[in-house]
Amino acid sequence: MFLMSVFLCVAAGESLMAANKADITILPAPVKMEQSKGYFELNEQTQIVFQTGNSEGEKTAAYLASVLRPATGYALPVNAVSDAPANAIYLQIEDVKLGEEGYRLTVGKEGVALSAATSAGLFNGVQTLRQLLPPAIFNSSKVEKQSWKIPSMAIEDYPRFAWRGMMLDTARHFLPKEFIKKFIDTLAVHKMNRLHLHLTDDQGWRIEIKKYPKLTEVGAWRKETLVGHSGKNNQTFDGKRHGGFYTQDDLRELVVYAAERHITILPEIEMPGHAQAAIASYPELGNLSEQLPVHTSWGVNKNIFNVEEHTILFLQDVLAEVVDIFPGTYIHIGGDEAVKDQWKASEAVQKRMKELGIPDEAKMQSYFIARMNEFLKSKGRKLIGWDEILEGGLGKDATVMAWRGIEKAVEAAKAGNDVVMAPTTYTYFDYYQGKKEKEPLAIGGNLPLEKVYGFDPMSIDLEPEALKHVLGTQGQVWGEYIATPDYAEYMAFPRACALAEAAWTPQAQRNYEDFLARLKAHVMRLDALGVHYRALDK
Repeated sequence: MFLMSVFLCVAAGESLMAANKADITILPAPVKMEQSKGYFELNEQTQIVFQTGNSEGEKTAAYLASVLRPATGYALPVNAVSDAPANAIYLQIEDVKLGEEGYRLTVGKEGVALSAATSAGLFNGVQTLRQLLPPAIFNSSKVEKQSWKIPSMAIEDYPRFAWRGMMLDTARHFLPKEFIKKFIDTLAVHKMNRLHLHLTDDQGWRIEIKKYPKLTEVGAWRKETLVGHSGKNNQTFDGKRHGGFYTQDDLRELVVYAAERHITILPEIEMPGHAQAAIASYPELGNLSEQLPVHTSWGVNKNIFNVEEHTILFLQDVLAEVVDIFPGTYIHIGGDEAVKDQWKASEAVQKRMKELGIPDEAKMQSYFIARMNEFLKSKGRKLIGWDEILEGGLGKDATVMAWRGIEKAVEAAKAGNDVVMAPTTYTYFDYYQGKKEKEPLAIGGNLPLEKVYGFDPMSIDLEPEALKHVLGTQGQVWGEYIATPDYAEYMAFPRACALAEAAWTPQAQRNYEDFLARLKAHVMRLDALGVHYRALDK
């Protein structure tokens, strides 16, 4: 059996010297890594093997074979074994004491050994193994005259945070299903494990709800779109109908595709604000007598769901179908920027508040959110929402996505709520990433790569017990001014690469100059993957 010789070979090696660091460009950086002399060469005779009877190892082995085949042209066999042969990549499930997503990877001259406690850990190890090969391994077609050498080394690795994600806004501009699959693949390379889909807003409703077909028949389409920024005078529109939606089968397909890459999709259904597309579809959900269109501009909108029992039950019907599609623990209900002017002016809302004994509109929103929380709990799920759900009171079993500043994360964690760090100042990838005059149109602000990398999700003033509530972080790609898949990638990468390392690598081991040196090689992988990233500053 070659496995022991792999460990001995690496153990006898030297620690990774500074002179060799440029050759090893893993991103995000692993926790522990030692390099030794020599390499393993992948060739047509290499096997990918896993323990007999280990179905999870078999799935990961099959995935590895599938991602290695296009560039190498090698149809590497995948076999179950009791003892690993030479010239093999051996995947093993065992307790490596590195958590649910950690792994141990050793490379010697005779073969590669990858061990983890779970299939998620094995999958993360596979992503590291891919990055130890030349960047051309990420190509989608055969690369001629390329030597597929993997340097001999030992790696022990595990994530800093359990929640490492990105959000795509599909409501403002519809994004095709095939692009979302590509985005999932790119997240997987960076060991991210959450994809948050913003599926509904004022400008579009993107998820098929069978009980309420008008949500997509009407709400998925707007007659035109604002040209330029919403705050300018003399607004102009493009006159082009825009829209689209995902069928439930589409979304189930995406859920399976993501799960195969150990990524959970988090669906978001906005309420009680950002509701105009739904109200345009079913006017009885709103507070006005007039028929509203699907919104064609951007910004905070005063049109909001009413608080009648039929509206709450309508939205619970929607959530029931959402829960049936998405098996993940969390369901996002928005909760942000819910302007209460219409509630204050509505006799019906005020009457309802009086009947319920609710003293003000903030408490009314709290009641609204609590009803959704209880409903989701009855379905075995957890509610998550933007940090406005704290206003008026919030049950401790709800999770807060803190976007309006670090202080909102502190408030939530002190109250006993779990928190996902999503502050505008570090994670809003709809902000400009260079000088405004040299960049495509964006919402505003400025968030360069170095600032994203400098984000420490744990740099908040909390007692250790409260810090345990910080689940992790995610980047936001809001879509008001991001109309195409290529532009979505341009805004997301390489800033998502920086955030991935902030979410994975221990804070004490992070260094921007070292990251930048690795990123210069890593973008060659993005090139091979066909990712339309923003070029690095010279």
